[in-house]
Amino acid sequence: MIKHLLKLVWNRKRINFLITVEIFFSFLVVFAVLVFAVYYTDNYRQPLGFNYENVWSVTLDMKSASTPGSRESDKQQQFATIKNMLAGLREFSEVESAAGIWGIPYWSGDWTGDREINGKGKDFEIGFNEATDEVKDVLGLNIVRGRWFGKEDDGATNYRPVVINQLMARTFFGDEDPIGKDISNPKDKERVEQRVIGVVDDFRKGGEFSAKRGYVFHRNDLASEKVSPPRSLIIKVRPGVTAAFEEKILARLQAEARDWSFDIKPLAQMREANFQEYLVPMAAFGLIAGFLLIMVGLGLTGVLWQSVTQRTKEIGLRRAKGATRRRIYRQILGELFIITTIGLLAGVLVVVQFPLLNFMGFANSRVYAISAAISLALVYLLTTICGLYPSRLATRVQPAEALHYE
Repeated sequence: MIKHLLKLVWNRKRINFLITVEIFFSFLVVFAVLVFAVYYTDNYRQPLGFNYENVWSVTLDMKSASTPGSRESDKQQQFATIKNMLAGLREFSEVESAAGIWGIPYWSGDWTGDREINGKGKDFEIGFNEATDEVKDVLGLNIVRGRWFGKEDDGATNYRPVVINQLMARTFFGDEDPIGKDISNPKDKERVEQRVIGVVDDFRKGGEFSAKRGYVFHRNDLASEKVSPPRSLIIKVRPGVTAAFEEKILARLQAEARDWSFDIKPLAQMREANFQEYLVPMAAFGLIAGFLLIMVGLGLTGVLWQSVTQRTKEIGLRRAKGATRRRIYRQILGELFIITTIGLLAGVLVVVQFPLLNFMGFANSRVYAISAAISLALVYLLTTICGLYPSRLATRVQPAEALHYE
């Protein structure tokens, strides 16, 4: 049966080639969209590593922020001002805790670097942040090993205490205990030991749709020359606190620094904006892919309908020789299935090259495999639906029509 269907497909190779090409490109477009969809869906299912509920951010514009060449006295003044701000915020009954941090969650700015993994020549991307001792309580960070920053780190002069996430601990140290290990970059000219004092869950600063990566927290004691003034303050407010509280916060901060400006936002609001940055483009690409599939479906239906009409004589003769309606129905769908399979095989041969060429390198092999499987299922489903009516139309051809067909 399959051999006979292949022969029928080959006899109409010119028309079938065009259908195959259409299916091939449709598969590639659907696959590309699904890679992003599966990748972001998989990221969304992973633990976030922090708590955004009832957390507000205050972005600081210090006007004369610390930059290369700034006087150390200005920097120390900024430290003192921020300490006063944090102390003032903690005086409010609505505030559970307040802290200073370089990069707040959901903020688009990033601080990254690479580390070579155990001299193997393979670089591992790492995210960095500077945080005060209270950040753990504000963001609800979960310590899985060791401890967070505290007063016991005040005497650290010949090393910098750091806290890393679980992914970095596994990547660099495997099953070994990372506590006390040095993660400083051997390539740094002025190398300072960065001693691990604790490990947290896989912190994802970029939000739910960002990928897991190694992460390092440096301690900001608001005093050392090795750190800079935090760019933001984060506040853990009590449940039920409304937006009206922003006015109190703003008045308290301006009392400490009238020349500075402040932007106050709940992390939940920043999370919504972050969602839109990811979902709007995905919706647009999904809409384009959807319209493409509709166009392909309409085209396939039209081509198959025309093919059935042109093959009235052939189908009528088969009916005259005893072929049942069911066999005719299965023949038309079988031919379409073979054409679709040829187009999809060509598409699969192309997409399996993507990991080797590092095309869409953000996705791993699991994402590729799931995306390819869903794409195959969708295209097969589409072509099957498109072939149902033309196949049923072919079953209505009567044997006598073969004698009158011109």
